Amino acid sequence: MIPDVSSEGLLWLEANPQALHGIYRGVERETLRINTKGNLAQTPHPETLGAALTHQWITTDFAEALLEFITPVTQDIDHMLTLLRDIHRHVARNLCDELMWPMSMPCFIDSTQRIELAQYGSSNVGRMKTLYREGLKNRYSALMQMISGVHYNFSLPLAFWQAYAGVSDIESGKEVISAGYLGLIRNYYRFGWIIPYVFGASPGICQSFLNSRKTDLPFQKAPSGLIYLPYATSLRLSDLGYTNQSQSKLGMTFNSLKEYVFRLKQATRTPYTDYQRMGLQKDGRYLQLNTNILQIENELYAPIRPKRVTQDQESPSDALLRGGIEYIEVRSLDINPFSPVGIDDEQVRFLDLFLIWCTLAEAPEMSAKELLCTRINWNKVILEGRKPGLTLIVDCGRSKQSLATLSKWLFSALRRVAQTIDSNNGDIEYQLVCDKLMASIDQPELTLSARILKEMKEHGIRGLGLILANEYFQMLSKEPLEVLNESYFYEEQARSWQYQLELEAADMLSFDEFLATQNSHSH
Repeated sequence: MIPDVSSEGLLWLEANPQALHGIYRGVERETLRINTKGNLAQTPHPETLGAALTHQWITTDFAEALLEFITPVTQDIDHMLTLLRDIHRHVARNLCDELMWPMSMPCFIDSTQRIELAQYGSSNVGRMKTLYREGLKNRYSALMQMISGVHYNFSLPLAFWQAYAGVSDIESGKEVISAGYLGLIRNYYRFGWIIPYVFGASPGICQSFLNSRKTDLPFQKAPSGLIYLPYATSLRLSDLGYTNQSQSKLGMTFNSLKEYVFRLKQATRTPYTDYQRMGLQKDGRYLQLNTNILQIENELYAPIRPKRVTQDQESPSDALLRGGIEYIEVRSLDINPFSPVGIDDEQVRFLDLFLIWCTLAEAPEMSAKELLCTRINWNKVILEGRKPGLTLIVDCGRSKQSLATLSKWLFSALRRVAQTIDSNNGDIEYQLVCDKLMASIDQPELTLSARILKEMKEHGIRGLGLILANEYFQMLSKEPLEVLNESYFYEEQARSWQYQLELEAADMLSFDEFLATQNSHSH
């Protein structure tokens, strides 16, 4: 039996198409700096790009060589992607003999290579950020932290919640709005396997990635060091990528915001035996921020997160308690190797459709057991999504249904959302995306993972990565800026360095004292 997603929500939307005017979106894209031979760059974060600690658009993630680009929030898809491209264009011009790696999985790092953790200057806040990364390295390995992705931030306009849920304003309606977003998140867990199916782009990895790791996966080998699973979509989302055994026992559910925040806070306060064994310090050097399951809340690995912009000195969960869920962050997207900026407008439009549908469809409460059950379908799609006749489980395994049947049922609902948005906009862009992606259900060779695997087999991952990285570098470094101009970048660069200096000058506590206050805050 296919789950019934009552079409009440869709009927409501078709009667209230204007409620979708003004969706807010933003993108965060990670990419590794590499040298022209395809090895990880050993240079520090370029000073000409500004201070990674304080820059609005250009920062670093885990390592000095792992760039992260953040677009301002905007309502217009083309504007957002142009902003993202402008950031790429500016960075390309400021990289000395370096390129941006165009895929999620790193390929050129061996265990002997030094991975320099991201450096944020001498302020307590900056040192704490680096120490947090030291903890990640010691807990999960540096190599795993070098995997890149794209995060998509999405929020529905107040007008939507006013029409759909009867709220009058954000403050008085924050509980109702939060409940709506939690319903979206539960449905995302249930049906989000569609995202790696259509957009997974890491079906193969470099042999070197496995050097120190055990795996039972039946990898096939191709020349040039490529290993792959023939029907895989996104090895980045598999156990080879971002996983955390200690976190799978947290019993996280998404039925109420208070409960979610309680579990999150609990995980930042609960010691974990393995991390206690590792200890806080060795030879006078800190190894991690603390010995708890999570050092800080951001350590929680999740395919989707409820978010609110934080105020000064405020934790993400305190922000949620204060103002409710403001937007959600989708974290299941691989870098799209066929796009110079790692994501394209088709992906954005599909995510819009899917997230709107997740909000409107019935979203029964979810037990911790069902949450674990949803992982079964995700894993199947991640490891063998393109396998002919693949079946997924329904109702936590009470019945089975083919991926094709479930996907077509899902797309028929998404197409109704697409028609509504298009009727608003006076075009057919969303419907075109729907029809194009729908075709990949019966023709898996059209998926991103199938297309990229074909190229990987031909050129090897490293070879393909260098071909694309060079092509994008030539393209981006020559293109003129369209939305941001150079003076914006120079002003932001100067502002970011100035701000970092002010933070460094303002510290009154020693780092040890500062850490002690941070750890006591979390209790």
